[in-house]
Amino acid sequence: METRLAPAIRETAAGAEADAILRACVHCGFCLATCPTYQLLGDELDSPRGRIYQIKQVLEGAQPTRQTQLHLDRCLTCRSCETTCPSGVEYGHLVDIGRAAVDERVERPWRERVYRWLLREGVTRPWLFGTALRLGRSVKWALPPSLRAKVSVARPAGVLPTRVHSRKVLLLNNCVQPSMSPSIDAATARVLDAVGVQSIIAPGSGCCGAIRQHLDDQSGARDNFRRNIDAWWPLIESAEVEAILINASGCGAMVAEYAHLLRDDPAYAHKAKRVVELARDLAEFLPQAITAAGIGLRAANRTIRVAFHPPCTLQHGLKIRGKVEALLVSLGAEVVPVRDAHLCCGSAGTYSLLQPELSQTLRARKLETLLENRPQVVLSANIGCISHLQGATETPVRHWIEWVDQALGQRTTP
Repeated sequence: METRLAPAIRETAAGAEADAILRACVHCGFCLATCPTYQLLGDELDSPRGRIYQIKQVLEGAQPTRQTQLHLDRCLTCRSCETTCPSGVEYGHLVDIGRAAVDERVERPWRERVYRWLLREGVTRPWLFGTALRLGRSVKWALPPSLRAKVSVARPAGVLPTRVHSRKVLLLNNCVQPSMSPSIDAATARVLDAVGVQSIIAPGSGCCGAIRQHLDDQSGARDNFRRNIDAWWPLIESAEVEAILINASGCGAMVAEYAHLLRDDPAYAHKAKRVVELARDLAEFLPQAITAAGIGLRAANRTIRVAFHPPCTLQHGLKIRGKVEALLVSLGAEVVPVRDAHLCCGSAGTYSLLQPELSQTLRARKLETLLENRPQVVLSANIGCISHLQGATETPVRHWIEWVDQALGQRTTP
């Protein structure tokens, strides 16, 4: 694609990156077939190709409008288009640049600004989010449907392991997961303990930065990156930990971008690169840990039919496909096929709160495909997807590590 970016933009780091991404696009349209919003709305402007054209126009000097902003807001940033694209267009990076450029020139309505501020500041602070969640659960009946679906009853964490192992890993100190579902981190710690790995959460670490990155606060997101790097660095530098394990793929996809987004920061660029080298999704680490431990892990439970929903951040962001399913099968699960597994469930971070109608339609479609082969449980790899899907089905929706924990008989509480 030929570009003529405005000089003031072209001479910036973001402008140079956007120019290279735009030039890689051959406007073939393959991405339209796998874009959830284009499938729903049928509007080219709500497709990756259409959004690329709009971003190009803005970066070339055209005045964006509120409508431009809405088309970019409707993007889930699922990055399914990246998986489909034969030219390797880095759409996720481009849409971040485009959104920032539009938001600089188009002021949002005041109610929208306040709502986004509340999400940025409330969700990223565990103590505040936890308090709000407990309050929400107490008045669940009075909440609007989009919020009501988010306040399901938390499953208890159970007993945490206390053994000390020579092998140690860092776990991410998530912002919402400990309050929404403490059982996930606890199950992770127990399963790792079973294979001889001790999990550590570094004091001072916190939100990965994804919420701020995607809610008009890219500067605040970088502050989150730096805070986490500072908290992790002593353990990394001393080689006390061998990996940074992440059991929420949305967070994993964000941490994977630390080196890219801090590449121009002389104080953090090399540290961010090392963090990305050490960061691994739990599904990448656990099979190797089982092998290294030299033990045969075998599920004690009877065969159970499970449907696995691979979050977009896992399959399109981190490019991890098939690893969870293979592990589940090795532990005795019957993993049923799921039609259109590449499509988003509609959660997409705060998207389900900001675009509830589109989000709920996508959820209904996803549940239809997940449940058509009658699984006994739906498993996934991201807290957002799990809570979003559970809000519209009676079929249990769990993190896959919770199922593994149960299957291996590690849990001591129901």
